Amino acid sequence: MKQFVAALAVGLVLATPTFAAEPLVVYSAGPASLSSALAKAFEAKTGTPVEMFESTAGKIMARYQAEKSNPHADVMISASWGHALTLDEAGELLPYTSPNAAQVPAALKSDRYVAQGAAALSIAYNPKSGLPAPQHWADLTHPSYKGQVTMPDPAKSGSALTLVQGLVAQDSANAWTLFSQLAANDLLVPGANKAALNPVLQGAKGVVFGAVDYIIIGAKAKGESIEVVYPSEGTVLAPRPVMILKSSRHAETAKQFVDFLLSDQGQQLVAEEYILPARTDVPAKRPGWNELAIIDFDAKQAAEQATATKAKFASVIAK
Repeated sequence: MKQFVAALAVGLVLATPTFAAEPLVVYSAGPASLSSALAKAFEAKTGTPVEMFESTAGKIMARYQAEKSNPHADVMISASWGHALTLDEAGELLPYTSPNAAQVPAALKSDRYVAQGAAALSIAYNPKSGLPAPQHWADLTHPSYKGQVTMPDPAKSGSALTLVQGLVAQDSANAWTLFSQLAANDLLVPGANKAALNPVLQGAKGVVFGAVDYIIIGAKAKGESIEVVYPSEGTVLAPRPVMILKSSRHAETAKQFVDFLLSDQGQQLVAEEYILPARTDVPAKRPGWNELAIIDFDAKQAAEQATATKAKFASVIAK
């Protein structure tokens, strides 16, 4: 009888269903390779699966906004710092300060969001194009570049919007004149970052105005004919904010995910993509914090004016 009871108990244990942890839902602006690596590494470390939606900054924000009545996302990683400021102002972010954020510069964190890393905006130049090598933003208005310059659309690329905002903040009159002159020089604004870069990699165009530098550095490392130019008059950093949404159904797991992103392992995965790690104590595989001429501007004010800035840019380029 005892053996029968024991066998029955074992059978009941084996028959009891096991429930996997509910997935953490993350909406992330690319690169897709980094999103995938972070999701796999976090699952391996914690056992919690990550359901990742990876797209452009504009598309992940649009998806989040469209789902407001039935929110799905727990965490958002954007390529637009303005998204963090906007969602924070709307009261839609969960307060959390990761202990791993101690080495992140103060300008790149608050108690509701923190940078995962940052890119710098640059000129990307194909040396096989036969064009003169540009050194300054305004060089691309020269007749020799007519019909040869592309630019990501600030309405679809958070990093491109950041560049427009920075140049306008630095010198508004000159910046809008610059964009007007680029338009007169047949500037192509085809879409987000990839759409602007592909024609240059393929040789159909010669230069990208406002290329995300880590993408260019990575392409060159893979053998592409492409070079990064950082204009000496200055450029902008495009930090990648990480935010836990107040509507998250898995807040504690989301906090663990933020901790992981800012851990040694998470920041090294960022560095492997040639993105500048947010933590200053993690080595970068590209020009670092002290090697770039960075335009400092009021990001909060720029975020408040973002809609007007995008509309004005579209109007100037259309003329």
